Amino acid sequence: MAAIAYVDPGNVAANLTSGSLYGYRLVWVLVLANVIAVLVQYLSAKTGLVTGHSLPELLGQRMNRPGRLAFFAQAELVAIATDLAEVIGGAIALQILFHVPLLLGGCIIGAVSILLLALQSWRGQRTFEFVVMGLLLVITIGFVAGLFVEQVDWLAAAEGVIPTFDGRQSVLLAASMLGATVMPHAIYVHSALVNDRHENSKTHLPQLLRATRWEVLASMVVAGSVNIAMLLLAASSLQGVGGTDSIEGAHAAIEANLGPVIGVMFGIGLLASGLASTSVGSYAGMAIIQGLLHTKVPMLLQRIVTLVPALIILGIGVNPTWALVLSQVLLSLGIPFALVPLVSLSSNKDVMGEYANSLRTRIVAWGSVAMIVALNLVLVVLTIQGEPV
Repeated sequence: MAAIAYVDPGNVAANLTSGSLYGYRLVWVLVLANVIAVLVQYLSAKTGLVTGHSLPELLGQRMNRPGRLAFFAQAELVAIATDLAEVIGGAIALQILFHVPLLLGGCIIGAVSILLLALQSWRGQRTFEFVVMGLLLVITIGFVAGLFVEQVDWLAAAEGVIPTFDGRQSVLLAASMLGATVMPHAIYVHSALVNDRHENSKTHLPQLLRATRWEVLASMVVAGSVNIAMLLLAASSLQGVGGTDSIEGAHAAIEANLGPVIGVMFGIGLLASGLASTSVGSYAGMAIIQGLLHTKVPMLLQRIVTLVPALIILGIGVNPTWALVLSQVLLSLGIPFALVPLVSLSSNKDVMGEYANSLRTRIVAWGSVAMIVALNLVLVVLTIQGEPV
């Protein structure tokens, strides 16, 4: 379920835009982001398994009321940015597949996501997990299919692993790709998910941690492969093609260059991505509220709070693809607020006991945090300078 956060519509927008504008140049961002994601998601899962509490709960136990409210405010902004990406992406998919107006499509995506969350309440988490896993399979097939009919320049793709930028917009896209890959709400939700699934399993903790490491690695490899496949597809078939800086334009170009079957599969993958990720994102929002505010908010109210801004964006006619990309930049700015407490708590022996992070893990984890913060600072400086996009 956490892997869904790594293949949401925000990823689609960021990866297709990057590939169509810069070819294979930013492959390295996805590779680096997915390596960081493996570490981050394992630390989140480990924290939940060892402590029996989600990350928001642990923070809520250690903060005073003003601190909890301030932290909740930024986390809720991140949740809104997350839902913006999921709902807009799903609406674009409905428009591509069935010519549904964007605003109506957003309402449909929001309604279906509520039904999926209701399924989790009625049938339990395991049923919800299997539904989301099925959607992940659809996403993988939908976004990877194009590589089987398009020849990728693998030498250029290998060169793209070397870190480089090409002006301010490439930095903007890199931050967007990072925010779309290492997503704050996935950090929060993973600790809650494993806590629910492995409740009262302390006697089997070493085995669970070992199994979780492999589970995280496998799921992140799948999600990372889908992300890289999207960028490679855009770089090989969409670079230099006019109008491909939008998802709709990219779909039209894919359909023209690779055929209508691949175009439909792309649309289905995008739709599955929007539905699955908005449901998981709403689940994360509930975990954040319960942990930080020490209260339960009705699912429908939480869903409305995060859904309305996305519907407003669709209603006023903002370019949906760039709204997606910029939402991922906001997510990138929110990553340190989730990562710093995660690394700090998972390294604390008072919290984790013998399972606290080793010195090597702490060095790598804090280095990852520093790298993300540095990229965000560069982005802010370039934005303040006001260079044209």
